[in-house]
Amino acid sequence: MQEATRVSANDYLRRILLSPVYEVAEFTPLQSMSRLSQRLHNAIFIKREDLQPVHSFKLRGAYNRIAQLSDEQKARGVIAASAGNHAQGVALSAAKLGIQATIVMPVTTPDIKVSSVRARGAQVVLRGENFDEANQYCQELMTQHGYTMIPPFDDPDVIAGQGTIGKELLDQDNHLDAIFVPVGGGGLAAGIAVYIKQLLPNIKVIAVEPHESACLKAALQAGEPTTLDRVGLFADGVAVKRIGQETFRLCQQYIDEVVTVSSDEICAAMQDIFDDTRAISEPSGALALAGLKRYISDHQLTNQRLACILSGANMNFHNLRYVSERSELGEKKEIILAVTIPERVGAYLEFVEYLGGRSITEFNYRYGDNRLANIYVGIKVADREQELPEIIETLRQADYQVVDLTDDEIAKLHVRHMVGGKAPRPLKEHIFSFEFAEQPRALLRFLQTLGPKWNITLFHYRNHGAAYGQVLVGFEDNGEDLLTLTQYFDQIGFTYHCETNNPACQFFL
Repeated sequence: MQEATRVSANDYLRRILLSPVYEVAEFTPLQSMSRLSQRLHNAIFIKREDLQPVHSFKLRGAYNRIAQLSDEQKARGVIAASAGNHAQGVALSAAKLGIQATIVMPVTTPDIKVSSVRARGAQVVLRGENFDEANQYCQELMTQHGYTMIPPFDDPDVIAGQGTIGKELLDQDNHLDAIFVPVGGGGLAAGIAVYIKQLLPNIKVIAVEPHESACLKAALQAGEPTTLDRVGLFADGVAVKRIGQETFRLCQQYIDEVVTVSSDEICAAMQDIFDDTRAISEPSGALALAGLKRYISDHQLTNQRLACILSGANMNFHNLRYVSERSELGEKKEIILAVTIPERVGAYLEFVEYLGGRSITEFNYRYGDNRLANIYVGIKVADREQELPEIIETLRQADYQVVDLTDDEIAKLHVRHMVGGKAPRPLKEHIFSFEFAEQPRALLRFLQTLGPKWNITLFHYRNHGAAYGQVLVGFEDNGEDLLTLTQYFDQIGFTYHCETNNPACQFFL
């Protein structure tokens, strides 16, 4: 956005106050999280944007943008590229105003999302293997047909539409100490912050991002929007490589702090939301609460009034398996250890007795030889920071070899399901983890692309319902150097990491 055309803070205030979003959107409740408040010794509230007709806040910005169009623009129709919540927001908004909407979605988009957009009256065009290809075709259609593009975040009217949430928050509770807002492209954070800071600047507005998709944090460090090399896709609703230009300008001026959190912490927040509200949030929807909890822990806060935005609940049901496996780790109520114990009668019992009555959440073992056994064990704890070193020291004092795998992603994603998978003979191999886009026949395409060039010695894949598949593969060392292997991976275009020296792989595989 050019300097001369920037929207002033006062104009944003006016746009928010006059926004017609309530012609289609709901004034959502600010709900107390009583169980979590009691546990964390703060008054915690959650803004239920999952209760919007499209189960996401995106409806607000889309409707406000479309409502501002001229009659001529409305007659030509609108277009957007999206495989997520923005698509449904545009579709419903256009239907409400009697405007034809075209949504370009990648061919890999799950059928349930395609059906949801079509059910709201939009024409769906499937094009491209990913968002970038879909967006490119969207631009072509816009030029050909004169459609008006409805951007997902970097637009003043979209920002103002999302900013109506800030207005509602002050109407509902103007004694808040801080508001936690998820960040993807930055439209929601910018809209809320520019409103709150003009009326009650003492209320902190704190942005929350995943560690793997922290585009606002990177932009603040660089002093301008910067493009991330890659983003994590667990919280796909905020998986944005580059924050918008206008959203960054507003966030830089009005956001107080940025908090980043892990996928495990997001899973724990999803469980907290369910426990208190019985709502099933999508990962990006629970992001703000995860940041709120992290902020309380880092700053040792008590007796504060804190609000967060539950930004969406368009959850893939099959993803819940992954969430349930990781929520206790995110809450720091579980640890994972690799332990070597003697391979003899009574060794299990002795080991468990050394744990002092602690509950075991997982215990994986497979016979390897007649001397030593490697076990993968999950242990429930009340305070991970204190108990983890105590448990490790106790076991080492008893002459057990122990490796902490609590923060080892390969251990949690793959190895826990593969314990006992050591080769029956000495084997030289290289182990790699890969990412590929989940779609019909995705695993077949992955193997076909990989080709028959190397002998595969290990393979683990588990569909978690996420946008990207995660695979662990072992390749027999055929005498070629490792560089030849990685150059081949670069050529076929997969995202990969060498895991050969990963402690979990060394221990169990």
